[in-house]
Amino acid sequence: MNTLTKKSLLFLAISLTLFLGTGKVCAQYGSTIDNSIYDNLPFDMPKVVQPSFPNYEVSIVAFGAKKGGKALNTKAINDAIKAVNAKGGGHVIIPEGLWLTGPIELLSNVNLHLQKNSLVLFTDDFEAYPIIETSFEGLETRRCQSPIWARGAENIAITGYGVFDGAGDSWRPVKKEKMTANQWSKLLKSGGVTDKPGKIWYPTAGSLKGAMACKNFNVPEGINTDAEWNEIRPWLRPVLLSIVKSKRVLLEGVTFKNSPSWCLHPLSCEDITINNVKVFNPWYSQNGDALDLESCKNALIINSIFDAGDDAICIKSGKDEDGRRRGEPCQNVIVKNNQVLHGHGGFVVGSEMSGGVKNVYVADCTFMGTDVGLRFKSTRGRGGVVENIYIENINMINIPNEPLLFDLFYGGKGPGEETEEDRIANTKNDMPPVTVETPAFRNIHISKINCKGAGRAMFFNGLPEMPIENVTVKEVVITDAAEGVVISQANNVILENILIETKKGGPALQIKSSKNITVDGKPYKQLNSKGIQLNFK
Repeated sequence: MNTLTKKSLLFLAISLTLFLGTGKVCAQYGSTIDNSIYDNLPFDMPKVVQPSFPNYEVSIVAFGAKKGGKALNTKAINDAIKAVNAKGGGHVIIPEGLWLTGPIELLSNVNLHLQKNSLVLFTDDFEAYPIIETSFEGLETRRCQSPIWARGAENIAITGYGVFDGAGDSWRPVKKEKMTANQWSKLLKSGGVTDKPGKIWYPTAGSLKGAMACKNFNVPEGINTDAEWNEIRPWLRPVLLSIVKSKRVLLEGVTFKNSPSWCLHPLSCEDITINNVKVFNPWYSQNGDALDLESCKNALIINSIFDAGDDAICIKSGKDEDGRRRGEPCQNVIVKNNQVLHGHGGFVVGSEMSGGVKNVYVADCTFMGTDVGLRFKSTRGRGGVVENIYIENINMINIPNEPLLFDLFYGGKGPGEETEEDRIANTKNDMPPVTVETPAFRNIHISKINCKGAGRAMFFNGLPEMPIENVTVKEVVITDAAEGVVISQANNVILENILIETKKGGPALQIKSSKNITVDGKPYKQLNSKGIQLNFK
């Protein structure tokens, strides 16, 4: 071996040693999106701009971070981010190991990169999370600061291979009905308190007090002073990741799990890419949505896996007056090549959609055991328009409720939790005047859907004063369903090439208070009462 080669190898070995020790070797991390994803879109959409970063890196170890799960690394991680931001941008490296931390704030031009076998565990100390003004479930309120958060940032990313664990079990209430007797017994012995009926466990008395102060879903009312807010701090469960009013955002490769409430919540962001991530919340987790994309513009949700305790991939735009006042629709969204393992809905729009939702394309997704497959929900008081939604090539198995559901009488309960009284109330025929508070769902196109194992095959439940309008459903096969298709308060619905097979028999298609329903090109009034043209078996 000649001297030059020996020197070269020695230099390489020293460089690698420095990299492993300090993480200062230069590299470029970023997402490369195949532009074919934009081919043949049914609406005009600009390409989502990807972030890019200077070829500069630092390790959190250089700022005093210590692995092992004992030392709290909040300051070290945030100092590293601040330093890279001040330098003009680059990468903050979280190496292999277990890292305990409090909230992490992302700043512009920083890519937080997790190396293989890195596990970031957020502390379960409630006091580590300041109470801040924010938005939750579409309403302006106060919540604890999120474990990962950014506000008004540009050109940011979280990439790599590691895991973020939000310590959600320390925050979340738990319903007795969702646990086995043994699990419930162990939970009670761990501490905490229950409500008077003994049906819901809360981690602290303050958490229970916060729950009792909520009349509008999970937003407390009548809590005024800082002392009162501080008392219910454990109830103010943060979303694991909150990115607000930011541009050119990338989440890629990493795993997010065990959130106190929703897991990923981009709000009022532009040019956001979620690619090849994994999101896991326990199936029993209250408000344990996987992803809530709210009032965002130009977004990709691709190649990812979601397993949720509530809705999985959910599109939102604010709630009631707060959402209408914000006036930011969620628009220009591609949802493609994703898998959902559990959730109240595989792909969901609403119920907080008061700012509107438009131009959404969903394709090539698989739902396995979600309570509902494709779920559209809202209620009177929301306002907002949902339109230009295109869905195709979805495969599902073991959907206990509807593979396709439109419910504009949504009352907050999860699928399957409704009583018979709820069902009756949710099909009432009173007709209030149409106002700014009336939600509208229209121009929705669904095709190439396959589902084996379902409850009711489809349910359209529109409002008498604002029926669901202009929906096409084509090339659908639903087998082993408990019931057929029910269409109520919907106009201009086209059904083509649909096969429904039910276990019990009964009508394949029931139409209630709807107009202009066509099946395979024929007006429904020409069909017999059993809707035989649906190839019902």
